[in-house]
Amino acid sequence: MALLLPSSVLLVLVFLTAELTFSTGSNTCVARNFGHDSVVCECNSTYCDSVGSVILPPLGRYSSYLTSMAGNRLEAGRGQVQVNSSGAELRLTIVPYQKYQKIKGFGGAMTDAAAVNILSLSAGAQDQLLQQYFSPEGIGYSVVRVPMASCDFSTRLYTYADTPGDYNLDNFTLAPEDIKMKIPLLQRAQALSPRPLSLLASAWSAPAWMKTNGALIGKGSLKGQPGGKEHKTWAQYYIRFLEEYAKYNLTFWALTTGNEPSAGQITNYSFQALGFTPEEQRDWVALDLGPALQASSHPRTHVLILDDNRLLLPHWAKVVLNDIHAGRYIHGVAVHWYMDSLVPAEISLGVTHHLYPEYYLFATEACSGWSPLDRGVKLGSWDRAEQYAHDIIEDLNHYVVGWTDWNLALDQTGGPNWVKNFVDSPVIVDAQRDVFYKQPNFYSMAHFSKFLWEGSQRVGVTASRETDLEYSAFIRPDGSVVLIILNRSSSMIHFEVWHPAVGYISSTSPAHSLLTLAWNTH
Repeated sequence: MALLLPSSVLLVLVFLTAELTFSTGSNTCVARNFGHDSVVCECNSTYCDSVGSVILPPLGRYSSYLTSMAGNRLEAGRGQVQVNSSGAELRLTIVPYQKYQKIKGFGGAMTDAAAVNILSLSAGAQDQLLQQYFSPEGIGYSVVRVPMASCDFSTRLYTYADTPGDYNLDNFTLAPEDIKMKIPLLQRAQALSPRPLSLLASAWSAPAWMKTNGALIGKGSLKGQPGGKEHKTWAQYYIRFLEEYAKYNLTFWALTTGNEPSAGQITNYSFQALGFTPEEQRDWVALDLGPALQASSHPRTHVLILDDNRLLLPHWAKVVLNDIHAGRYIHGVAVHWYMDSLVPAEISLGVTHHLYPEYYLFATEACSGWSPLDRGVKLGSWDRAEQYAHDIIEDLNHYVVGWTDWNLALDQTGGPNWVKNFVDSPVIVDAQRDVFYKQPNFYSMAHFSKFLWEGSQRVGVTASRETDLEYSAFIRPDGSVVLIILNRSSSMIHFEVWHPAVGYISSTSPAHSLLTLAWNTH
């Protein structure tokens, strides 16, 4: 049969001078332009472009995957590894003996809003959407952050224990949002995933009656002191949450000590928050949360501190982790991406890693469209895809072991959100037409989540000269190598990769593109 190649595929042929290979799955994006600098890929109940499962060619060949502003979406190619250098001015050399952190995983958040949007589609379109994220043919998400009760991306304000004075949590109960929406979707996601999902729990606020301000929103913290009854009850609330979800066969890899503790220290903060200073967080973990977890039926659940912006590092980590009583219960430090441009990664993430190498760094929240200057949904924004890829590469190159996007899906306004704090998401749902759009930043996530399996270890890469390219390299558990390259410049850049044990790969990074190269070593 005659195969009509879209122009983007022809571009790839020109760029890669390698024959085209289609993996399982159909990789033709149904492109739609909404007037921004690139396109979205439209999916419905019967069709969605997908990479399929990726099988690398034998030793001596390599696979490439290209996404670009020009319209390529994980466009697959293959080529021959060469014995000799092509003489390219720019050479990226893989240094396998320089070993850094091992990857945990990538994913997004099952907020109330995400669940509402996924369930607003027909059963067939819901399945397509979940498969895109979680199935082997999809992009390999392995981490799902689950808010404990409501956050701004909910349609109402609630916690699981809203009965005043209920210190024994006798009336603790999951919400309809959990039982009817989030839990069934998490079970479906788990059923699609080839390996157990790493679930991550974060609470936004304690019940109002336990707080100094008597409200879920605004400036307020727990009443009393760490070790006191409110602090003890708040620790037990976490245990009860884990126990209730376990009844649905959903067990959590980790929990955070609470979403954005700095927000609860801001007067008139507009949505759910619970303030902690680093000193209060340290003492609450040491006296209440840590011992409660150890004594519970979930003692192996990891505890991640901070769950806030990296500008609070390394100070926050120093206060909490220098304390032996708190540190013994803690596994990692969770960071959000907001205001990353104000704080160099080296003086925040880098310094924290070098001071406390035994604790891992994990990115727990990011979204586009949060800033007042660039608000809400932008269908087809390439600029936002580059922001994601840049931040992920920068984080990976500074010891971060995983990166979690915010809402898995939102509607075209960037909601629902009860305080109208509308933002963007990699998947935007149009329930009226029973379709969803995969944004450019869905593919940004895919260049990492699809290829960097759990246990992949970052290794050294050196460039022969200054370059606009941003890159990070990994050796996967099976010995194969993955190199991810971002070009935010408006020029095409020729380069070669030298892996001393394997040979030379001659390649091109088109203007405004993201490229994943992968090859076997034996």
